[in-house]
Amino acid sequence: MEYVRGLQGLLEKHRGAAITVGSFDGIHLGHGALIASTCGIARALYKPAMMLTFEPLPREYLMKQDPPARLTDFRERWRVLERSDLHYLCVLRFDEKLRSLTGDEFVALLSDRFAASAVVVGQDFRFGRGGAGSVGLLRAAAESGKFALELVPSVCVDGVRVSSSAVRAALAAGEFQRARDLLGRAYEMRGRVVRGQQLGRKLGYPTANILMRRRKLPFTGIFAARVRGVDANPHAARDAVVSLGFRPTVDGTEPLLEVHVFDFDGSLYGSELDVEFVKKLRDEERFANLDALVQQMHRDAAGAREVLQARS
Repeated sequence: MEYVRGLQGLLEKHRGAAITVGSFDGIHLGHGALIASTCGIARALYKPAMMLTFEPLPREYLMKQDPPARLTDFRERWRVLERSDLHYLCVLRFDEKLRSLTGDEFVALLSDRFAASAVVVGQDFRFGRGGAGSVGLLRAAAESGKFALELVPSVCVDGVRVSSSAVRAALAAGEFQRARDLLGRAYEMRGRVVRGQQLGRKLGYPTANILMRRRKLPFTGIFAARVRGVDANPHAARDAVVSLGFRPTVDGTEPLLEVHVFDFDGSLYGSELDVEFVKKLRDEERFANLDALVQQMHRDAAGAREVLQARS
């Protein structure tokens, strides 16, 4: 899969693709249906398949004061999408210029600038300024011969429509199996380990620290987890207890993922880790002093080991 960076990166070889359009946060089963349909149509038309998406996500831009929690950052989305049959991932910067496009202007962008051979969207897809554009506008464009149009029905799990909002709700409630059912895979966060203040090591629990480069976390707390990227085998998973949040006891301000890998004493600086959340143990809380925090860390580690051993 090739990354196409905005309209300035759009080359002649990228034109004519079958294109699916959307935010695609989380890459859940509903998104998977759109991707599969796009790739199938592309093969039938002997054309490449493209995903057209945005950074920041439109709702992040439009709801700056209280954006929705971000399920996947760009690198996490890329890692999931590179396993698909998509040929191109085109990311447009969502700004005032793009926001101000009317529905007709957005259709013209697809038909003229991208020369889309087909457009694949969900049945409730909205676009253009104020969300005024609907599938009716796309259908009219298709009927006039601008491109083929495929409307993909919603995917439901246990009678509930799969959506990014449903995944956020499951994660916020600590329902990781429910999130797995909606995503079609375990929910993970991925990031590179950076050097921290080494407070965990001083307290007897060395942690690999990963900065959370997303606008809003989908959940916080202390969790039993499985971690990949520790060993030479990238698929080998290690048991761990992790903290995701702001570290209130030490007056933390930036969101951080802290990973304590059980029975490991090496260095992970610079490593890329995949952290799979298995079960929530408790919420974040502020402790009166570091001694009280350490006592709780002992209980958290024991609880995480018990959970993970029971599931192994």
